[in-house]
Amino acid sequence: MKIIDLISNDKQFISLEFFPPKERQEWSVFFETVARLTKINPKFVSVTYGAGGSTHGATLEIVSRLKQEFGLEAMAHLTCIGDDESEIASFLDALAASGVKNVLALRGDVPQNAPSDFRLEGPLRFASDLVRLIKVSRPGFGIGVAAYPEVHPEAASAAADLENLKRKLDNGGDFAITQLFFDNRLYFEFVERARAAGITQPIIPGILPVVNLKVIKRIMSLCGATIPADYMAQLEQADARGGNDEVQKLGIAHARKQAEGLLAGGAPGVHLYTLNRVDASLAITQGLLP
Repeated sequence: MKIIDLISNDKQFISLEFFPPKERQEWSVFFETVARLTKINPKFVSVTYGAGGSTHGATLEIVSRLKQEFGLEAMAHLTCIGDDESEIASFLDALAASGVKNVLALRGDVPQNAPSDFRLEGPLRFASDLVRLIKVSRPGFGIGVAAYPEVHPEAASAAADLENLKRKLDNGGDFAITQLFFDNRLYFEFVERARAAGITQPIIPGILPVVNLKVIKRIMSLCGATIPADYMAQLEQADARGGNDEVQKLGIAHARKQAEGLLAGGAPGVHLYTLNRVDASLAITQGLLP
């Protein structure tokens, strides 16, 4: 079933994102995590994969098992950078064969070993190209796209970034999920700008709990997100006081407050980047919805 059909009502929801383990021997623990988080009753779940598609095959198998064994409506992340249409078609065929027909269509990151003069080439240069391909070749698939409240780091401007989002949605995207952010004002202002630009599809806020100060600083440097100065100061104080344990407590509390504020403000739902952490995810979502 297309995710857009699941979320096209007035009832707010929670959805979850999982990251496949790097090693096969870690899969049993991963699926135990999934089993424990089914109590959240997510409307859908998404499964990402490592940079450059390093766990691409694992993503395919995992979304299949999430659908078939856990009864979860699963969405696979799919990037187009470095792939051709035949590779994309093979992946989509394999998804359909397993009963999964939802994709988060992404451009993907430029390869880490790419030369300084690397240029995007070919018919699948951008996520909007991938969306168009899926829409035309697999009309039965549901398609999600990414949105950036604080602007994609490679975008020429906020206006150009919004135009890119509209192009992805006009080409066949059903809904958008945002990149992480830590100030709800950024989300609501972004949605307001999107609506003014003629975007009507649902925009789902993506929430990431801070569990490690060093890791979140690295993530921010890659995706262009920012942390409010007062919140960063609190995180640094927590780290100095008790390390990751204290940082995680503060991060969970902040994510919970964000989720409550987003839902109260009228967001269609909350997409939680779980980091495959059971206790943190349960603490953030418990009792969040009636």
